[in-house]
Amino acid sequence: MQLNLLKSKIHRAEVTDLSLHYEGSLAIDTDFLALVDLKPYERILIGNMANGQRFETYAIPAPAGSKTISLNGACAYLGKIGDLLTIMSFAYFDEAEAAGWKPKVLLLSETNTKVIKQPAG
Repeated sequence: MQLNLLKSKIHRAEVTDLSLHYEGSLAIDTDFLALVDLKPYERILIGNMANGQRFETYAIPAPAGSKTISLNGACAYLGKIGDLLTIMSFAYFDEAEAAGWKPKVLLLSETNTKVIKQPAG
């Protein structure tokens, strides 16, 4: 049996930019991507804590150290600058892998400039 479990999560990521005329996606600071092992173009589920919207898109890298979280394309209609997002990705695991699995979770605050919690290692 395959189980679909949480792989990566960035919690309380603050929207810093909107780009309606971009092709689509969510731009995420490359440093944040690396901390939770999110790959460029990986499918993600986003929950907007400000308005309850949940939507899917894919992650694209923003410059390292920029603290960027940018809603692009149609996603720009689903939030505004300052909204707090939960960004999640999932992966399939067999039962043996799932037994000891722990997702990589990053918790941000203060306009993405302060890391409250980051994955070990």
